[in-house]
Amino acid sequence: MTATIEPTIVKERLPSASARLSLAPAGSVPGLLDGAWWPRSRDLLREIPTLTNALDACWGRITHVTVNPAHWPVIPRKLPGTGHTVHSGHTVHVGWFADEQDPNKVILLSSTVGRLDLLVIPPETEPAAAARLMAAATVPGGIRTASGLMADEAIGHDAAEARSREEEWGTDGGASRFGGRSRDRES
Repeated sequence: MTATIEPTIVKERLPSASARLSLAPAGSVPGLLDGAWWPRSRDLLREIPTLTNALDACWGRITHVTVNPAHWPVIPRKLPGTGHTVHSGHTVHVGWFADEQDPNKVILLSSTVGRLDLLVIPPETEPAAAARLMAAATVPGGIRTASGLMADEAIGHDAAEARSREEEWGTDGGASRFGGRSRDRES
């Protein structure tokens, strides 16, 4: 008897820091999102095991993960399960949906608990913005979608940048309280 093992399962998992993860409070009113995840890279082979390892103890064994390929350059079909060796038989299946799934969300399925929908915060996000997004994604009964939260953050960031540029312009000799004319011309 021969067995075929997918190359992604044979690869050694690289050590990684703990998952940056925030979940809605247990027993709270369900919302569109159950929390947020802030991966350190766009490498699913490295990031998914870290995420599933963080969830295994508190949420149950993760068996399936789905993503939208818009933000992930490589999507492996299978990964070894967390806390288990390849020989244990526990495999996390990874799927993708280009049109059906929000590009800013990951869906995780547990064999014991059910489904978990998480906002995916881009790895390059500034810590303050990531903290705001994590808080917004864990609001009990939240009605914002993952892409809606990302758009809200982008609008807030753009508005803050515009205010900052306007303040800088005003302190560097831009339009003044004299109706756009400088003091030298008033005299």
